[in-house]
Amino acid sequence: MAEVTTGAIYSLFGSKNGLVVALVTDYLRPHYEEVEQAVPTGLDLLEAVDAFARYYRRSCDGPDALAGLSLQITLLDMAVHDPDLRTRLAASIRTQEDHLIELFAGRSHNGIVVTLHQAQRLAIALRALFVGLSQGVILGLADGADEQYFADAARALASGVASIA
Repeated sequence: MAEVTTGAIYSLFGSKNGLVVALVTDYLRPHYEEVEQAVPTGLDLLEAVDAFARYYRRSCDGPDALAGLSLQITLLDMAVHDPDLRTRLAASIRTQEDHLIELFAGRSHNGIVVTLHQAQRLAIALRALFVGLSQGVILGLADGADEQYFADAARALASGVASIA
């Protein structure tokens, strides 16, 4: 156990919420770095989304998947009861999500180049899709939701990116 005083925590992080946000940021950073490695730069949008979906699905089978889900649920519960923490966690997650936006922006799709705005909307939709699907997989509620299922669902969602205003 770390021998750190409460005062030192407040000096380093400003508050308990600051500490929680720092922990979440440190927890998410490697995940987003791995995503960037799993999705090569030369792919078009649907190929990139497919690679991302397959990576995300594989993470559901990882040894820490259940612990990760438990952390998500705990953080959501904390955020529901603490508006300051909710705001700070959202900002931290958006900062990490910017990596996904950059990952999808500029890729070709049906003769167009995906804009930052389109990539942002897509990243939000994919996050919602994958969070729900991964919870189902981890809890045993999504039988048959293999890599192909994740990829097909993600590609279907991304195929309409040109219509995202």
